Amino acid sequence: MNFIIYCLKLVKLLSIIILFLPTKCYSLNETLIREAKKETDEQKLLYYLLYNYEKSVRPVKNASNPIVVRLGLTLTNIFEMDEKNQVLTINVWLDQEWIDELLTWDPKDFGGITSIRIPCDLVWLPDIVLYNNADDYTAGYMRARIMLRHDGRVFWPPPTQLRSTCRIDVRWFPFDTQYCSLKMGSWSYHGFQVDITNRSENVDLTNYVPSGGFDLVKVHQKRRVATYTCCPEPYPDVTFYIHIRRKTLYYMYNVIFPCIMMSILTLLVFYLPPDSGEKVALGITTLLAFSVFVLAIAEQMPETSDSMPLIAIYLTLVMVMTSISVVMTVMVLNLHHRGPFNKPVGPKLKYWILKRLKRFLNMHLPTLTIEEHQRESIKKKKKENCSINNLSPMASILFQNSMSLLTGKDKTTLDYELLNNDIEKCRKNNLPENDSGARLLIAIQHLLKKHELEEQYQIVAGEWKQVAQVIDRLLFWVFLFATIIITSTLLIILPLINYSFESEDLDESLYGLH
Repeated sequence: MNFIIYCLKLVKLLSIIILFLPTKCYSLNETLIREAKKETDEQKLLYYLLYNYEKSVRPVKNASNPIVVRLGLTLTNIFEMDEKNQVLTINVWLDQEWIDELLTWDPKDFGGITSIRIPCDLVWLPDIVLYNNADDYTAGYMRARIMLRHDGRVFWPPPTQLRSTCRIDVRWFPFDTQYCSLKMGSWSYHGFQVDITNRSENVDLTNYVPSGGFDLVKVHQKRRVATYTCCPEPYPDVTFYIHIRRKTLYYMYNVIFPCIMMSILTLLVFYLPPDSGEKVALGITTLLAFSVFVLAIAEQMPETSDSMPLIAIYLTLVMVMTSISVVMTVMVLNLHHRGPFNKPVGPKLKYWILKRLKRFLNMHLPTLTIEEHQRESIKKKKKENCSINNLSPMASILFQNSMSLLTGKDKTTLDYELLNNDIEKCRKNNLPENDSGARLLIAIQHLLKKHELEEQYQIVAGEWKQVAQVIDRLLFWVFLFATIIITSTLLIILPLINYSFESEDLDESLYGLH
């Protein structure tokens, strides 16, 4: 019996030895491996720091103490300004610094190590977000390593691209300046848990690369504290203010200079002779070209009714002037092509346009009317010719007056009305009705009347053409001065006035903040 009990105890002891033998061997093997690898001081330090460390809660020993996060910005580049969607895109280093009370060590215990770089996912991070973010909030920052010092100071500068909403003021486009702000703070912690403050006096610009589209005028930063209706606690943030000015060289060569050249084409509409037949075509072509520029500018501008861009005002005014020039050109062509069957130019219109305005514009045009003293001299000459007895009365009149007509002598001073009257009197007083010479004289009388009417028609048409020329020249000078005034005012004077009133001092109202 005793032997049986002894055997059972022996079996039980062997079972216990067999059960715990692998564990002892594994522990011995692990110890041997660790000794063979010879852990570095940084590995030992990392094991020491992360032992029993919980990254999901604030790393403070006293829960009533806030963690002070010092927030700064290193601006590297202005990547893009999207005027249509009112979004500013910049490349930055988001500098964040705080004290982690649970990540401290004595450098003497770890080979004199005073700082270490470890993955940011291993420790607690402040939930700093861009409040006026133009994208979603799920992207986050680059998972850069953090720099940890032995006294618990943590520095994390992740490089990132920030897309913030920015209220674009297009009033002075393309001579505009924009004021954009970036509000950054903790999203879930209030000021009694995480206190956000400035890391430096201003934004770091030592690594800034100039942009091709904008000049950086000034950058400010300011700590602000806000309270919300949901919570009584304060919510601090750091707001960065970016003041930029657009570079205008691109728009000068691609928009403004072509507009000025087309304005000159508008002036050439009035300088082009009416007989060329291309005045209206040139005006309409110029108007269509301006319409294309307006559409190109409208594609870049935000769909807002707050203000109208300066360049759009300029293009609109020039388009209005071009439209008026087309209308006035049609009126000038109407005056120019008035035929002889229209009424002659009125005395007032003749006085103010063909006399006063023509002299004011220094235009040298021929006089088409017959003077009164010329009429009297021709009348006396016709009465003397009717009493010549060397030839028959009919032959005398026919010879002396017809030769004047046929040879073209004194053609502009010939009064056909007096001549016809004299022929009629001579025919009735001196010639019988059945005389062949009378019939010839009547035929010549009809020819003279026809020639008289043709010359009167030419005088009437010529006077209307001169009226059209004077009005055309007047419109040329009016549009020239209007173009100079509009161009110099909108593209030179007003932008210079706007630049003179700019200030580099911080005015939060310009950034849409109050």
